[in-house]
Amino acid sequence: MPVSSAVPLLRVRELGITHDGETTPAPASVSFDIAPGEVVLLLGPSGSGKSTLTLAVNGLLPQAVPATVTGSVEVDGLDTQATPVAELSTRVGMVFQDPDAQLVTGTLLDEVAFGPENLRMPVAEVLARAEEALRRVGLWERRRENPDRLSGGGRQRLAIACALAMGSPLLVLDEPTANLDPAGIEEVYAALAELVAAGDRAILLVEHNLDAAVGFVDRVVVLDHDGFLAADGSVDHVLRERAEDLHAMGVWLPVSTIAALRLRRAGFALDPLPLTPGELRAALDAEPAPAGLPSATLPHAPLPAASEIRTIAPFPDAATAATRKTGASPDSGSANGRSQERPLIRVRGLSLRRGRTEVLHDVDLDIPRGAFVAVVGANGAGKTSLIQALAGVVSPPTGTVHVDGLDVGRADARTLSSRIGFVFQNPEHQFIAHTVFDEIAHSLRRQHLSDDEVRVRTEALLERFGLAAKAESHPFLLSGGQKRRLSVGTALVAGAPVLVLDEPTFGQDRARADELLSLLSDLNAEGTTIVVVTHDMQLVTDYADRAVVLSEGRVLAEGPTADLFADDALIARAGLRPPPLRRALQGVRNHPELSRVARLADLPGSAQAPSPLSARSQLRQDAANPGETAGIGPVQPELRTRRRSGGAA
Repeated sequence: MPVSSAVPLLRVRELGITHDGETTPAPASVSFDIAPGEVVLLLGPSGSGKSTLTLAVNGLLPQAVPATVTGSVEVDGLDTQATPVAELSTRVGMVFQDPDAQLVTGTLLDEVAFGPENLRMPVAEVLARAEEALRRVGLWERRRENPDRLSGGGRQRLAIACALAMGSPLLVLDEPTANLDPAGIEEVYAALAELVAAGDRAILLVEHNLDAAVGFVDRVVVLDHDGFLAADGSVDHVLRERAEDLHAMGVWLPVSTIAALRLRRAGFALDPLPLTPGELRAALDAEPAPAGLPSATLPHAPLPAASEIRTIAPFPDAATAATRKTGASPDSGSANGRSQERPLIRVRGLSLRRGRTEVLHDVDLDIPRGAFVAVVGANGAGKTSLIQALAGVVSPPTGTVHVDGLDVGRADARTLSSRIGFVFQNPEHQFIAHTVFDEIAHSLRRQHLSDDEVRVRTEALLERFGLAAKAESHPFLLSGGQKRRLSVGTALVAGAPVLVLDEPTFGQDRARADELLSLLSDLNAEGTTIVVVTHDMQLVTDYADRAVVLSEGRVLAEGPTADLFADDALIARAGLRPPPLRRALQGVRNHPELSRVARLADLPGSAQAPSPLSARSQLRQDAANPGETAGIGPVQPELRTRRRSGGAA
């Protein structure tokens, strides 16, 4: 464990937590310190206990969430089990994985002022803190709005502002950027970097988007599948030197690091291992191609020009839709004849209001049968509103949305659920049963299947999603990643021909995300039409054959994914960023053939990469051998290295 001369702000010793109703602790036994000025990244597979650990830091667990706790947690010298949560709130600012869990008032300003007001601060100081926090996250101009009117990313920013306004010396952030667009992620990390720059505050960060976080953190603490401490060291020591082991364990790594691991298998040296797009590009330009690299492993066609992209003017008084066509893209729907078929989902003139605000404006959209479509755009662009209208979660005006000929605006809930399955951004919004088993079995029972068939099909799905051991647990006691898998399972089990998912990889470790996306790809290959909303541009590039780009409630463009992401001006106009792999490889001088690669699967060495199933097998092996952590070995002391400057992005 790294040794610091500073007095620890957070001290965790042999912490083990077992939720009521569970028999296995997660985390199981964890010890580490955080000193003032440090930013510590907490990694681990889904279910290892990361979010549970964060709840113990501010005393909510076990004081508000019943659990058996062994070991100890101290914040600024206070025992978090014995100190009232109200008192701990002056030392620990918390941003939950689900921002809705901490929003309680009617306006953004009231929400941010709520905490300082409860500390009986003078009115002037409360208002000053609230204004500064809202400005830091870009929400000051919307301070009089109701939080319910914000997008998921907007509510995430608001939750961060609430934590900032408390002025606590320790900030605990559980996936703070999960629902943010790329620009919002950059703004949040810039604001957090300013906070810790003075050296009197510290941050404990749970984060899956390591492309954004890697230049911000100082240290990395890793939990293994069984909830034991697997590694604690500098970014270089853990993420560079032990990347292969972490990858086998199933945790997230930066996209550039995953790409570098695959390129190493193809013979590229890449030592030290790159962590950022800039580092990967520089490393490739500094070394020759490995001898005997099969040219067949690389795509020879250049990145496609715009093909079958429908671009739409973003404002009502601008020019009408324009269509431009050139040579067909390999990812184009026309390549397999889809564009010639009647669209499965047809949207015409869809406008939608939430309260007094119109969030969608005269949307026209066709989704081909059997397509894998990603809906992308900045926070507040209308992505979630669009897919909720497609699925009838919010009622669209009659005649505007049709799914396989069914008018969604007129259909009843049971008919809709047989045509389209929907997975909410927050999985808890769709749970209705008291056990994980019954949650899956519910829709099967509604189909009047026999008890034996319900049991067999439910058990098979739980096994497929790694939830068999949680069959009798309450859905609300699952980890964030497990809740997400359960929510997808409940949508899948009914067998609807269309599956719509809002941020499907939220809360998932890398192995489970790969497994889930592979499952969606298999379903798509079998004929299921998949529609996903995501901020993960690499996920879009790797899996979606078509994309819809939204901006300010309108369709800015839609068409084959490869074509859209080859248009840098379009991506910038939508407030997005190119995928990390494209940023890394675009302009590589020494290996021009690599500059044409946009998907991880197209990299040389990808054929030898461990599959999600092999990662899952490794996790099972770890569970059968407690104390052995996917080859990571014992925790070793390592000096911290400052990475606030990061590598070139």
